[in-house]
Amino acid sequence: MSKIFETPLYPYHRSPDQDAPSPVRHPVIVIGAGPIGLAAAIDLAQHDVPVVVVDENDKVSFGSRAICYAKRPLEILDRLGCGDEFVDKSVVWKLGKVFFDDRRIYEFDLLPEEGHKRPAFINLQQYHFEEYLVHRVQALQEEGKQIEIRGNSRVAKIDPKDDFVAVTIDTPEGSYKLECDWLIACDGATSPARKMLGLDFIGRVFEDNFLIADVIMEADFPTERWFWFDPPFNRNQSALLHKQPDNVWRIDLQLGWNIDKEKEKKPENVIPRLKAMLGEDAKFELEWVSIYTFQCRRMEKFRHGRVLFAGDSAHQVSPFGARGANSGLQDTDNLIWKLKLIMDGIAPESLLDSYDYERVLGADENIMNSSRSTDFITPKSENSRTFRDAVLDLAERYEFARPLVNSGRLSVPSIYDGSSLNGDDHPDLPPRTRPGAPVVDAPVGEEWLTDLTGNRFQLLGINLQVPESLDIDGVAVEGLNIQSHDPNDHLHKRYLGKEEQAVYLFRPDQHVAARWTGYDEATVRGAVNRATGRV
Repeated sequence: MSKIFETPLYPYHRSPDQDAPSPVRHPVIVIGAGPIGLAAAIDLAQHDVPVVVVDENDKVSFGSRAICYAKRPLEILDRLGCGDEFVDKSVVWKLGKVFFDDRRIYEFDLLPEEGHKRPAFINLQQYHFEEYLVHRVQALQEEGKQIEIRGNSRVAKIDPKDDFVAVTIDTPEGSYKLECDWLIACDGATSPARKMLGLDFIGRVFEDNFLIADVIMEADFPTERWFWFDPPFNRNQSALLHKQPDNVWRIDLQLGWNIDKEKEKKPENVIPRLKAMLGEDAKFELEWVSIYTFQCRRMEKFRHGRVLFAGDSAHQVSPFGARGANSGLQDTDNLIWKLKLIMDGIAPESLLDSYDYERVLGADENIMNSSRSTDFITPKSENSRTFRDAVLDLAERYEFARPLVNSGRLSVPSIYDGSSLNGDDHPDLPPRTRPGAPVVDAPVGEEWLTDLTGNRFQLLGINLQVPESLDIDGVAVEGLNIQSHDPNDHLHKRYLGKEEQAVYLFRPDQHVAARWTGYDEATVRGAVNRATGRV
């Protein structure tokens, strides 16, 4: 096993807070130094909000865990200042193949169009993900940002008050108390924070179990996602194969419901299953083995006073579709800019109601897609299995049947239709960039639109002039003017359609707040006030 699992990245050190005569108050405390908690903390630090991250561990996660990261979260990581490190280390892919029995029935391309900086997907083990986020935290500390990770520091008690939250921290040297204006719980699916507040999930737990095996081997499989229904090596079940960096391969094997989990995880039981798939002569080494059960559940609300939940602590989905960590990164991307405006006194606390609405909407989309995938992958009756197998047979010969095949609808970003923050829309502009939608990347000269937007409010003028800057009651809006007169240009197709000019208002999380075909300052001011929850 790699030494990355053994080396403390943020070892315990006694904090001056532990010797203070009364609990020290921090603006924000984040529980959990996993991918979502670290992303939240980095975003806060980049907004000059002091933040303390507490975690009962001091190392990266054991095992690969989440491995698939979609294009949208990569764009978020770019804005957090560490996207290149992730992509450079990762396995990049966009093609998938679906098999039924021993037949390949079709393949798919997750990003068939050109004109995007980032790929459709990368595969990268979660331990690398966490390591690189810790590197980014350290770089921010060197820049003088007030961001700190306290390892071996377990939150033992949460006591919410009207205008702050009190927490008790257990350490190797005893307990101490802290206070914070806001507490963000990113402490995973089993979330002790959720349990301390007496909160629970609503949703479904599916009656099936899946074996995850990370296998180190030299293999000539292409860099693609391969999914099998009813393969010869795992009859009446399913299987999944993914390549990871460093010659590590992720293999998922469906096992069924009534199993002895501890027994199934033993090497003497795992290895024969893998040899049935890879061949008796295959040479490989087991790096990590786990068993998971499908769960598609979420909290009713993600905000509880001054305690905010994000990532797996707020919602759970099955791993097929890569919707867990991808969704969690979009949670924090949605949350932090709103919290910053509130803490600066620019926006009302009610702006956080939109975090609840927008990210519950995202969670419900993921749960719906994940539940449908699970129902297709694991039929619950003979009639369901007969229907599924018929669809797979048809998909081999007829393209119309392929959208019906569900081996895990892969993660796509949410469009916040119906959000109270959405402003004006023009019906003749392209639907994919309507208010509520995330930025759709496009080349802009030698640069990319995703690199030119984000982390602040921006007004994009295409083929017309918008002001370089506006101050709208404390909200700074930056102007960006771009020319695009070729109808075949990616930017033109994605943002103008048949129109000749347009103005787009982007939120700090790069979602479209409003759009028009002309510029009017009073209208823009109204849209900014709406997007900040002030009207």
